[in-house]
Amino acid sequence: MIGASRDPAKVGHAILKNLIRSGYAGKLYAINPHAKSVLGIKSYKSILDIRGKIDCAIIAVPAKVANAVLKQCGKKKVKGAIIISGGYKEIGQYKLEKELADISKKYGIAVIGPNCLGIVNVHKHIDSIFLPTYKMKRPQLGRISFLTQSGAVGSTILDLIGESNIGASKFISYGNAAVIDESDLLKYLREDNETDIIVAYIEGVSDGRKFYDELKKTAKKKPVIVLKAGKGEFASHAAKSHTGALAGDYRVFSSMLKQAGAVEAENLEDLFNLSKIFLQPLPKGDRVLVITNGGGDGVLAADAIEKYGLKMADISRGMKLRLKKIFPKYTVISNPLDLTGDADSERYGKALQEAIKEKNVDAIIVITLFQTAGLNSDVVHEVISAANSTDKTIVSVATGGRYTQMLLNIIESYGIPAYESPADAVSSLSKSLQYYKKRARD
Repeated sequence: MIGASRDPAKVGHAILKNLIRSGYAGKLYAINPHAKSVLGIKSYKSILDIRGKIDCAIIAVPAKVANAVLKQCGKKKVKGAIIISGGYKEIGQYKLEKELADISKKYGIAVIGPNCLGIVNVHKHIDSIFLPTYKMKRPQLGRISFLTQSGAVGSTILDLIGESNIGASKFISYGNAAVIDESDLLKYLREDNETDIIVAYIEGVSDGRKFYDELKKTAKKKPVIVLKAGKGEFASHAAKSHTGALAGDYRVFSSMLKQAGAVEAENLEDLFNLSKIFLQPLPKGDRVLVITNGGGDGVLAADAIEKYGLKMADISRGMKLRLKKIFPKYTVISNPLDLTGDADSERYGKALQEAIKEKNVDAIIVITLFQTAGLNSDVVHEVISAANSTDKTIVSVATGGRYTQMLLNIIESYGIPAYESPADAVSSLSKSLQYYKKRARD
């Protein structure tokens, strides 16, 4: 950690503290010429003073000295570096950034950054993010990896993922992409056995052809969800001053994403929602059954299913007859399947067990109003049990405050995507189906 600091307000202090806290099993070295130790770790004046082999250097010093430090890393034969430091092309210092890239090329150093937030590798217990854990929650172990050009947006996504218990594999904030860019990272994650889904926030790309080629290869193997920022003229200028990215024509970029087979997110909320849907099994078709204890939510779900090009499943006569025998007469046995406001967890369980056996049903949206008197937390077990018993796509929907959010988090911790509105659930389901249909055609 080059730039390790004893001052809790400094970036170099926060990074070293997070590396220690994350439980990294390898050796950690602190570089601070004015300290004998930082956070209990012996400090060196220079990386050249360390006798052992160094695999990766994290650099958090001012840009005016960061390049000289990177050169020292090259002499030490360090092959990887994460440069947190800002002050390069995002403020017009193109010459300084080119010098950084030249040093990287001369010494064969793979560089993430500059002007980035850092990386998290949950599997390897590496956390080089400079934001404290009490401000930004870290994710549990999972199969989704995140690429972000913006540290600020990336930190928001990481915090949401951590709070939702979805789980993550890797988080990579790459900033200005002076050396390693989004295309290189797509190629890496494509071959990463610890990554099943890739989510990316991108402001602009330096090499459009390279990006398209890597994206197309990756999307054929794994779902890639992309949020493109800098869609309008003013936003494009903002992106250039943020990471030095040339945003380009959004219409061209959007068409390229579609042609390459990636899934485009409309906004940050959509990006988060789409991240979850691919945790479920591959949808076998577009026939959706809605199960709810609130008629209004059922109608909203039906509206969304029509809007996003899916179909309301026709449930069989046999299923209707079986449910009529065990449910109260006032239960609406159709689609949406309205269990009514007095439904308990057992009623949900019986409905779900019938639904997963239905050949006419490809996906099930389970809407629960946890606020009703008859429904308790046992319904969570029923949803999880049904999801574990079928290869159909099952998603959960519930709207509400702290109690509702707690139960949704439990559902999501079992790999079942949970949404706060029927429209969000249906939109995500529709986009996932489009992705798999294109991949099958290609």
